[in-house]
Amino acid sequence: MKILIGENIKQLRKANSITQEQLAEALNITCAAVSKWERGDTYPDITLLQPLAYFFGVTLDELMGYQASKIQKDIDELIARYTELYRTDCEAARDLIVKAHAEYPNDYQIMNCYMWNLAGDYADNDPQNLLSHKAEFLEICERILDGCKDNFIRRDALNMQAKLLWAEGKTEDALAIYQQNLPNWYGTAGQKSEQLFPKDTPEFLYHARKNLYELADFAADKMVKVIYYDAKIPFEERIKKAEHYGDLLADLSTQTLDSAFTVMEASLFSRLANDLTYRGGNDEDILRVTEKRQLAYRKLSELERKDSVLREVNYRAISPI
Repeated sequence: MKILIGENIKQLRKANSITQEQLAEALNITCAAVSKWERGDTYPDITLLQPLAYFFGVTLDELMGYQASKIQKDIDELIARYTELYRTDCEAARDLIVKAHAEYPNDYQIMNCYMWNLAGDYADNDPQNLLSHKAEFLEICERILDGCKDNFIRRDALNMQAKLLWAEGKTEDALAIYQQNLPNWYGTAGQKSEQLFPKDTPEFLYHARKNLYELADFAADKMVKVIYYDAKIPFEERIKKAEHYGDLLADLSTQTLDSAFTVMEASLFSRLANDLTYRGGNDEDILRVTEKRQLAYRKLSELERKDSVLREVNYRAISPI
């Protein structure tokens, strides 16, 4: 971020019809010092900032050229670009967020993205990688918890503290952070939003339906994980079992036209296709399951045209290609 104080001093001085000599005399400094500030060769000593602001009748932010709205716009654009790159080019995303953190080291959203990028995302973290960044991560977490008001970012900081404890082998302490600071399933925003309204109102039905779709998505995703990562079952049997459940959901979806079953169908095949692609599946299985996923997406897209609540759901597992 370019420091504009020299330019601002020059503009303020001219706007008030003040010479460099007059400003230098008022601050008890040399005229050469003022000239160097305005050329951008040097900056005023920190002890002179408040007297300068008082002299011109402006705030320190105005004196420094701090434009909050422009900076926030730049940060929002950086985060949007980072989010886009993270899905397609991890290396470019890493470069972007590292540079953003260097430019805006005090922005909580950027420092949070930076921390989790270095950590390798939220799941399957390498404990050695976490510990190699431990001091930096703990400092970021402390700053977030001390000053950030965004509950999502604060929860991420608590999550990182737990991750670091886990990496050190202190699993019980890590779990305690979650249990003491995060809600259970019935304490979520979705559940509390539903409970806000009487059960015979349209508002209650809206939130109950929205919760149903989100939980259907979430439950199907977990169903695949429970099957796919069960080492007691032969690998090929795991694939058959998970795919069979997806086929049953597809049948229910077709027979009932109930959007919840279609959400589960799409979520299950999405998770299974992802795991097969990145965790040991063969080409034949990947192709077959991917085709079922695409069919489920098409069904879901048709239902969304008629179901406004379904269109609003923030799917966790479903990520159409």
